[in-house]
Amino acid sequence: MKVTVVVFPGSNCDRDMAVAFRAAGFEVAMVWHKEASLPERIDLVAIPGGFSFGDYLRCGAIAAKSPICQSVIAHAQRGGFVLGVCNGFQVLTETGLLPGALIRNSHLKFLCKDVDLKVQSTASSFTSGYQQGQVISLPIAHHDGNYRLDAEGVKRLQDQDRIAFTYQSNPNGSASDIAGVLSKNKRVLGLMPHPERAVEPAHGGIDGQAMFQGCINQLASA
Repeated sequence: MKVTVVVFPGSNCDRDMAVAFRAAGFEVAMVWHKEASLPERIDLVAIPGGFSFGDYLRCGAIAAKSPICQSVIAHAQRGGFVLGVCNGFQVLTETGLLPGALIRNSHLKFLCKDVDLKVQSTASSFTSGYQQGQVISLPIAHHDGNYRLDAEGVKRLQDQDRIAFTYQSNPNGSASDIAGVLSKNKRVLGLMPHPERAVEPAHGGIDGQAMFQGCINQLASA
C-alpha cells in the first residue's frame, strides 16, 4: 500500500505522519506542495498538521491553492483516500473536499493537551479499527480548531453517518462537539486531534495506531 504525505512551508507533523504510516506497513513518499502531480498508483494522500504558510490569510487557505492540491482534489474525486489532520483538516475544508470551516478556538487560546474522543462512526477505512462508541485519547495542538457548520449541515452529517469523532469534553467550541468528519463516500477524513502522535508507548498512548492499521487492513483487502 502506498501513501503520499504532502509537505507545505510550515508543515511540522509531516515526518510524524510518515513514521506512523510506515509503522503500519505503508510505503511512504513525501511530496512538496509545488509539485503539480501525485506519484502514480498511490492508495492514500495525507495532509499533515502544522502551520502551512504561517497561517497567513486564513488557516489552510493558501495551501489549498497550492499546485499539488489540484491533484489531491482530483484524487479524491476519483474515489481516492485522503486523510487531513489538524492543519490538514483546515486545508480539506478550504479545498471543499469536506464541509464546514475551522475558526479560532472559542476562548481564543492555543490548546496543547490530550483529549478524550468518542468514535461515532466505524463505517470508513480510517475508523474501522475502532469499536462504535469507543472512547479514545489523542493529543490536540491547535489555535483554530473550532469546527463550524450550520444546523442543517450538522444534521446532514448525522443522517449520513459522517461524523467520525466527537469530543467528550468540548475544548474549542466546535459545533455539536465535532472533532472529525468524513466525506459522503467515507474516503476523506479530516480531524483536529493527532493520531500520528499516539502510535507507540513513548508517545504516552497508542490509541492512534488503530487508524493507520485499520487503513492498511481495509485497503489491502479491497
